[in-house]
Amino acid sequence: MAVPCVRVPREDGEATRKRLAEADLVDDGYDITVADGALYVPVTDPSAVPAPFDVVEFDAPVREGQTMPADELGFDPSYERLGDLVIIDEDDPERARRIADAIVASDLPVEGVLNRASKIKGTERVRDWEILAGDTTEVLHREYGCAFALDLAEVYFSPRLATERHRVVEQVTEGEQAVDMFAGVGPFVVPFAKRGVTCVGTDINERAIDYLRENAARNGVADRVTAIHGDVREVATEYGGWADRIVMNLPHSADEFLDTAVAIAGDDCTIHYYDIQPDSDAFGPGERAIRAAADPDYDVTVETRHRVRSYAPGEHNVVIDARLRR
Repeated sequence: MAVPCVRVPREDGEATRKRLAEADLVDDGYDITVADGALYVPVTDPSAVPAPFDVVEFDAPVREGQTMPADELGFDPSYERLGDLVIIDEDDPERARRIADAIVASDLPVEGVLNRASKIKGTERVRDWEILAGDTTEVLHREYGCAFALDLAEVYFSPRLATERHRVVEQVTEGEQAVDMFAGVGPFVVPFAKRGVTCVGTDINERAIDYLRENAARNGVADRVTAIHGDVREVATEYGGWADRIVMNLPHSADEFLDTAVAIAGDDCTIHYYDIQPDSDAFGPGERAIRAAADPDYDVTVETRHRVRSYAPGEHNVVIDARLRR
């Protein structure tokens, strides 16, 4: 299971481990691991890791002797970790209860267990939850050195996209101007700002914007973040020609917002366009839509075509990184 780890050259491993241990940051629930010439030290609080250490997600083995849910159940249940909450997706109430009880009884550091009780719904992209353990849907989630407060019952957030978000974050450079058109609680905006980017994040969900402001302050980047509540097609008019980078993470309907993206794009702008399409033509519809919206004002170069994850049988969540030059 992927957990936050400090990655250092193998020869620096012991000195790094000692320094992290002195700060009480080493997560004893997972083994320190060597892979591809690097040492991975699991940490409890990525946001507290001092510079210049590199925090990444890594599948560190659970330390032997730890009691895991499978020890109680006799099978490995499927679940996700989000902060100190565990998320499961079970239709059978009896099976869901058994899994929740096993998770609570294990040595996993958790405060609650939630079961998905509906599909994502509405323009605000929220779902219903069944609380199987604990008493809240609110959580503090840490990801690649940033901390995000959020309430799963009020906002959309997917921990599964952490690696994809980090892929995009690593492309930004200090001094850029970026717009996240569907910003949520800030998983793109906040790490962008930590890299010296001036950011605008918009969202139709007012609670998401409240959390975005809170998270910008929590991570020390409030001075570089403007959070705007409303439909981006209506609220971003003052940013015409402004953006060097645009994130469009609204699969299924991002194409409806491409005219707005082109309007706020600067003379040289990279758009990260997310889509869900059948495997038979995963990138074609998105690429054609981007070119149609940009024509005739921009030349379009597709720099990356990437399958983010499987969405359904025969369908993938994909991203197109397209560079627009006026």
